[in-house]
Amino acid sequence: MEGFDIQCSILFEQLGNNMKMVLSTSFNDKVTSRMMSVVILDKLFYFQTDQNSRKYEQLQRNHNAALCIENVQIEGICKEMGHPLDNQVFSDLYKEYYKASYDKYSALLNERLFEFKPIYIQKWIYLNKEPYVESYDFEKRIYEKSPYIGE
Repeated sequence: MEGFDIQCSILFEQLGNNMKMVLSTSFNDKVTSRMMSVVILDKLFYFQTDQNSRKYEQLQRNHNAALCIENVQIEGICKEMGHPLDNQVFSDLYKEYYKASYDKYSALLNERLFEFKPIYIQKWIYLNKEPYVESYDFEKRIYEKSPYIGE
């Protein structure tokens, strides 16, 4: 367990506290993806969206989603948290990192904040020019690093 916590802390330190990521959502075998402005806080991911969007509708019907950035793939569960301006910590960070989006969208009545809790993260890395896969299982609290062996 200690190894998981240490490796998880290293991963989140590498990710930082904000980034643009691809969010994928689905419902009834329809998968959609889009870029999102994401705030990372306490090993959770936060983003906002409009209640009239396709992603909002899909998240209401299926809370399972995925985030992706470069060589990091994240599976998780989304939970609606209310209006973005009702969460002062998120609002302050979103305003700092994405001021134009904050000014344009955050105060709109239909805007909603989502928390994305990671369940499983996979990261591709290279050690001595050899490919490895790091995996973080949040439910079992297991970290593994194994060489990628393509047959």
